[in-house]
Amino acid sequence: MSTRTFRVTVRGVFDGLGAEQRAELLARASEHDVLHAAFTPEGHLSYDLAARPAFTFRFLDSGEAEEDILEATERAEAAAEAWLTERGYGYKNLRSKAEDLSQAPLGKRQRRAAAQGS
Repeated sequence: MSTRTFRVTVRGVFDGLGAEQRAELLARASEHDVLHAAFTPEGHLSYDLAARPAFTFRFLDSGEAEEDILEATERAEAAAEAWLTERGYGYKNLRSKAEDLSQAPLGKRQRRAAAQGS
């Protein structure tokens, strides 16, 4: 059986941040800039608190069966909640979206390469 790669995105909104928490997040904003966003096993957080209180975590996970994506999504949500809770950041409206890359449509270049390889 082959390994499937999953991308899981967990989005939410910071809620009830104190002045100190807000200052801390703003001070570390360059580390969490959306331009540097990546899907990683430990999860990558991005936000632009100056624009709006929303955030996005991006996780990379894997499994062997199609239904493993559900467990990957649960792990990602739990990891995002743990990260926020450990730092005392309030949040709301968590929602997740997961993608199985083995099911993703090929881009134009990938289709061309696949056609040339056959």
